[in-house]
Amino acid sequence: MADKYLQFLELPRQDPPKLPVTARVAEFREIYAPYDAPSAAQQAGRCLACGNPFCEWKCPVHNYIPSWLKLLEQGKLFEAAELSHRTNSLPEMCGRICPQDRLCEGACTLNDGLGAVTIGAIEKYITDEALKAGWRPDLRHVRATGRRVAIVGAGPAGLGCADILARHGVHAVVFDRQPRIGGLLTFGIPPFKLEKSVVETRRELMEGMGVEFRLGVEVGPDVPFAALLAEYDAVFLGMGAYRAVQGGLPGESLPGVVEALPYLVSNIRHELGLADGEPHVDLAGRRVLVLGGGDTAMDCNRTAIRQGAASVTCTYRRDEENMPGSRRDYRNSREEGVRFLFNRQPVAIEGSGRVSGVRVVETRLGAPGPKGRRVAEPIPGTETVIEADAVIVAFGFLPSPAPWFAEHGIGLEPDGRVRVLTRGARRFSTTNPKVFAGGDMVRGSDLVVTAVFEGREAAFGILDSLGLAAATRAA
Repeated sequence: MADKYLQFLELPRQDPPKLPVTARVAEFREIYAPYDAPSAAQQAGRCLACGNPFCEWKCPVHNYIPSWLKLLEQGKLFEAAELSHRTNSLPEMCGRICPQDRLCEGACTLNDGLGAVTIGAIEKYITDEALKAGWRPDLRHVRATGRRVAIVGAGPAGLGCADILARHGVHAVVFDRQPRIGGLLTFGIPPFKLEKSVVETRRELMEGMGVEFRLGVEVGPDVPFAALLAEYDAVFLGMGAYRAVQGGLPGESLPGVVEALPYLVSNIRHELGLADGEPHVDLAGRRVLVLGGGDTAMDCNRTAIRQGAASVTCTYRRDEENMPGSRRDYRNSREEGVRFLFNRQPVAIEGSGRVSGVRVVETRLGAPGPKGRRVAEPIPGTETVIEADAVIVAFGFLPSPAPWFAEHGIGLEPDGRVRVLTRGARRFSTTNPKVFAGGDMVRGSDLVVTAVFEGREAAFGILDSLGLAAATRAA
C-alpha cells in the first residue's frame, strides 16, 4: 500500500473540468464545473500538512487551509465548512475569484513542479456542497446584546463586518444603493467568474443569521448620515473605490471610448434584467481595444468576447511577467481569443467624430520606481496606431469620498482614502470615534479577500469599542 503522505507523487494536481471554449464564450455563466466528492477528497489529500503552512501566511484572511483540507479528505464536510467560515465570511466567492496563483497556491510547498494543491477549487466546493446538504452557521451560543450597528455598503467589506457582528449578538443593518447585495461582487465581476445566484444564496444565509439589508437606499440623498450616528451604536463604512483612474490621453472623450466599470456594470445589469432604461454598452461586431493589464482588464476582454466582438486586443505597458492580472484569467482570455500586446503604452486615442484607434509607443523596463516596480520607459521612434472601433480604459480605480465625510469629521489621506487606525483596540476606527471603515476606500483598489479581512477586523474593533469583544470571544 502506498504511503498516504506521499500520494502527491502518484496523484497529480487536477483542476476541475472546464467548459470548452466554443461553449463558454456563447454565454455568461461560470466556466468551471464542480468537483465530485471523490475528486475533491483526493485533491485535498495531496496536502503535505506542512508544519509551517506558507499557504496560510500568504492568505490575506489566514485561512486554516491544511486543517479544512484534512477534514474534507476525512469526509467531514460540515466541520470543514465551519472551520472555513472561522476566518472567511465569503469562502465560496473567494474560492472562485481570488488569484490563488499569487496567494495560497503560489505559496504551496508543492508549487515547485509537482503542482500546488487546488486550494481555491476545494474552498469553493466545501461551502457549495455543505449548503446543498443543509449546513448553516451554528449560532446557538450567540446571545443578543441589544446593540445595533449600521453598515454603509453591501460589498465584501460590509458583508465581512456584518458576519462578525451577527456572530457576536450585534444587530447589523446594511444599507446599499443597489437593489442587490454584493457591490462589485454582483455589479462588477462578470457572471462567468461568479454567478449571481451564489451572492443571493449568501444573502439568504446572512439574513438567516439576523443581518438586515436595506437595499435601494443611498446614505446621504435618501438617509442622512447624521441619522445613522444618532440611531446606531456605531457605523461601518465599506463603500469601495469606484472612481476610474484617468490616463489623461488626448481623445479620451471620443464616442466609442468607455470606462471599464460602467461597461461591466451595464452588461451585468442587462444580464440580470435590471437595466431600467439605462444604456447597454454592446460591443458586438466591434474591433475592441482594452487598455490595461489588471483583473478588470481581463474581465472586459472576456465580456467583449461573449458579446460577439469582431476582435479583442489588450495592451499593457509592461511585459507579460509583470502584468498584475490573474494568470488564470489571462490564460482564459487567450484561450477565448484575446490578443495581447505587451510593452505598449498608449499615447493618444485617435478618431474624427468617433474613435478609430489608439496610438501606442513601445516600451522597455527601466529601474524600479517609488513603489518597487520597474518603470515602463518609452522607446523613441516606435509609435504605431492600433485600429479599433471601441476602446475600454481599464487603468484601475480610486476612492471617491462622499461629500458628507468632512461634515462628520471623517478624515482622509492625501489620495482620498479614509484614514483609520490599523493597530490597537479600536482598529479601523476613523477620526470620528463612532465611525469605522475598511476595504478599498481605506486600502485603495485591491482584492475581494483583503476587503473581507478589513471588514472583519473592523467588526472586532467595533466590538472592542462597545465593550463586547472580551466576553463574546471567550464564548
